Amino acid sequence: MICNPYEIVIQGVTSDGRTFRPSDWSERLSGILASFGESQKLSYHAFVRPMLLDGVRCVAVDKKLEKINPPAFQFLLDFARDNDLRVVDCRTLIDEIYPNRFLA
Repeated sequence: MICNPYEIVIQGVTSDGRTFRPSDWSERLSGILASFGESQKLSYHAFVRPMLLDGVRCVAVDKKLEKINPPAFQFLLDFARDNDLRVVDCRTLIDEIYPNRFLA
């Protein structure tokens, strides 16, 4: 599955179809909530992760983040709005990519 039904996805495409730059924006944005574990490796937050979808960089955000950390959730949505990025519910995104997934 590309994303989970309880996630929203910030896509790296503006409303006029341009690819958002820099190319590592999704890792940078996801890295804001990341931390270093005991192994000294960077671990993304359980509710925020970068992803690549059909060649487009995206950030998947679990809707639970809105309850546990409202300022962080709002920051992510504000980032998307300020940069004119598409924000879509995962269920809608799955329907767009796989419109006939339930047909026999």
